[in-house]
Amino acid sequence: MTYHIRDAVSADLPAIRDIYNDAVLNTTAIWNEQAVDLENRQAWFSARQSQRYPILVIVDADNSVLGYASFGDWRPFDGFRHTVEHSVYVRSDQRGNGLGPKLMVALIERAKDGGKHVMVAAIESGNAASIRLHERIGFVTTGQMPQVGTKFGRWLDLTFMQLTLNPGAQPPSASKE
Repeated sequence: MTYHIRDAVSADLPAIRDIYNDAVLNTTAIWNEQAVDLENRQAWFSARQSQRYPILVIVDADNSVLGYASFGDWRPFDGFRHTVEHSVYVRSDQRGNGLGPKLMVALIERAKDGGKHVMVAAIESGNAASIRLHERIGFVTTGQMPQVGTKFGRWLDLTFMQLTLNPGAQPPSASKE
């Protein structure tokens, strides 16, 4: 099958919403418990656009959205402006087809091109497939936080992983930014 990665457009939002809601309702990948409406995804899309952060979609030959990826600010303080946290979600019937790694590689390139230094992943510790995917791409585990969340009537542990995008880079001085 042929896949293409491109920037998301407004017309992709219903498919993005459906992928997001499937993850909300059926997985621990997202720690929200309520499905969202199209207005919610439109607000998210607008916020990413205003911050000049990418939302990438992977589509098939029919232009059907099979997955999406994005990143945003990791923490809202100036000192963290070179660090982003990302999200990657693949449609449930397309998982295991290698789409996640394709989206990740494209997203990492966008982060590098945008001058970001570190990409952070926050993964539910029982999600072995996601942890393996991140390890294969070069992410390293930097922390474990037991029982910091809950969903489906159980405590969830959080694994933090990170990828340094430009190893050896010197921190920018305040006067150069």
